[in-house]
Amino acid sequence: MKPNRIKRWSVILIILIALVTLVSLLALCTGSAGILLKDIPHILFYGKGTSDYSILLDIRLPRIILGLSIGGALSLAGVLLQGMFKNPLVEPYTLGISGGASLGVCINIVFNFYGKIGIIAYPLSGFSGASLVIFLVYYLNNNTKDIKSNRMLLTGVMISYVASSLVMLLMAVSKTDDLQNIVLWIMGSLDEPNTILIKMALFGSLAGLAGSYFFCFDLNALLLGEDEAANLGVNTTRTKKFLFIIASFLTGLSVSVAGIIMFAGLIVPHFMRMIAGPDHRILLISSFLAGAAFLVLCDVIARVIISPLELPVGVITGIIGGVIFIWVLSRKQVTL
Repeated sequence: MKPNRIKRWSVILIILIALVTLVSLLALCTGSAGILLKDIPHILFYGKGTSDYSILLDIRLPRIILGLSIGGALSLAGVLLQGMFKNPLVEPYTLGISGGASLGVCINIVFNFYGKIGIIAYPLSGFSGASLVIFLVYYLNNNTKDIKSNRMLLTGVMISYVASSLVMLLMAVSKTDDLQNIVLWIMGSLDEPNTILIKMALFGSLAGLAGSYFFCFDLNALLLGEDEAANLGVNTTRTKKFLFIIASFLTGLSVSVAGIIMFAGLIVPHFMRMIAGPDHRILLISSFLAGAAFLVLCDVIARVIISPLELPVGVITGIIGGVIFIWVLSRKQVTL
């Protein structure tokens, strides 16, 4: 590896780590109960039992950890799928993966599976729904030679529409309490009090990041085309299956814990590809960090824009992500 490239990548990572740190500190200090940054060390070491201590450790810190985990997971899933398809418009939502995860979670809520097997029902139902979509996409396109074909992409989009329609059907026939839970969950939120789910999101996203690095060279080879990648010794069929599994796991986990959060898996990989380049050795980790910072920042905006009320973070990511994406398209800088 060239020294200049190492230096450039190191600078990018340092900047992103600093950005994640600054955004996390901002989230710690921001809220209806304003806490100054300089007071945080004193509260943590000497304020045990106070309201400020409880706000920091029981409310804001878990929310920040969840935002970092979900933002990084969704961005990473977007990078993997875009790299496989060589298509900048591919993400978990356009392929129907998140739609399947959403349907799984809604079925879990309506039939009260979480009351029977515990809180683990949420990630299990989300991953099961995402896996089902991947199976359908593969099965319906098993006669096509090119996994990047428009047929596979369109199949995912149609499955996403079907899943959305089934979610609306479940909403129409569900009880009032279940309907409210589904609506609040669909809008996306990081207000998750269960520490088990937060830990699952954190370790699951880190495991997905670690697993994706086993395929970073394969992803680089796929950028040259499947035939060229095969000539370089890449088992494209096996690689694509494992990458789909990782992307499904990350998406299912994110949707089941935080609900529908749009554009994190689409817009963040675009920007990091323009900044860091197409090499997945830097693109994977940089997109993970940038996605983490992006979602935590959006959550801060959601908490303060109409304070003391709180907007769902999915609303903020949809607005900001949509505007940014239109701007990027207008500048014609969407590249792979």
